[in-house]
Amino acid sequence: MTDPKIKITADLVHDLLREQHPDLAGLPIREVAGGWGNQMWRLGDDLAVRMPRTEGAQDLLRKEYRWLPVLAPRLPLPVPGPVRIGEPSARFPKPWTIMTWVPGEPLDHTSISRGDHAAGTLADFLRALHVEAPEDAPISADRGDHPKKCTGGFDHFFHAVLPDELADGVRAVWDDAVAAPEWEGPPLWVHGDLHPANVVVSDGTLSGVIDFGDMFAGDPAWDLAAAWVILPDGAASSFFDAYAQADEGTIRRARGLAALKGLFLMLMGQNGDRGLPGGKPTWGPAGRAALDRVLRDG
Repeated sequence: MTDPKIKITADLVHDLLREQHPDLAGLPIREVAGGWGNQMWRLGDDLAVRMPRTEGAQDLLRKEYRWLPVLAPRLPLPVPGPVRIGEPSARFPKPWTIMTWVPGEPLDHTSISRGDHAAGTLADFLRALHVEAPEDAPISADRGDHPKKCTGGFDHFFHAVLPDELADGVRAVWDDAVAAPEWEGPPLWVHGDLHPANVVVSDGTLSGVIDFGDMFAGDPAWDLAAAWVILPDGAASSFFDAYAQADEGTIRRARGLAALKGLFLMLMGQNGDRGLPGGKPTWGPAGRAALDRVLRDG
């Protein structure tokens, strides 16, 4: 997925800033570990430079730059705000962005200790986000469908990573999601990629949401899966009570999608343990914990 011809270094980032945004070129630059489609660099204390390194990442950056200013003012948690955009050049042939930095520790490197507070915080955030999207809002090519249209991906992850002792329970959850009714409401704004690496934690609770590159208009169940993927044990029920907008069918779809996401996280963790490109060692335990919650807190 990563373009091997482009090596993103601090010197390159500094040179690009000097060429296109010289007023920011004097700020200190330091690399941030992690990231999937983008390599990120802290710029001073309050900003971050995001450099696309995978196919399609540049389009996601432009989508964030277009739509985050529309969404952010009504959201009750900090989210990255676009500050500048860098245009393709001879030095780097893709667009790149400068965003505000959201302080906190990514959840895949820490834990939530204040579960009830986090459940209410996430519910407030998603209730504010999940409003009807405009007609020109983006749609997603690879997520947002009803679970019944995602069975190929589920089966691949299921057979690749799932321990035998969980197989029957996880399959039953997925089959129930596939049998659940379709979303019949208008397309709502959806973050689309809520998992432990895309939320940050401070003082034991959620303090920010990052990486909106996959945002789309569609079924909110794709975000509501976070009740099991992000929140700690036993918090799903209080989350849905606080969210107060999900009918039974939506919760069934969300639980199945949480199983799908848990399997994906486990596969990325497995790849990371093996040293494979794109692998994320910290995601494996998060995925297994999500599956355990899906089975225990349904």
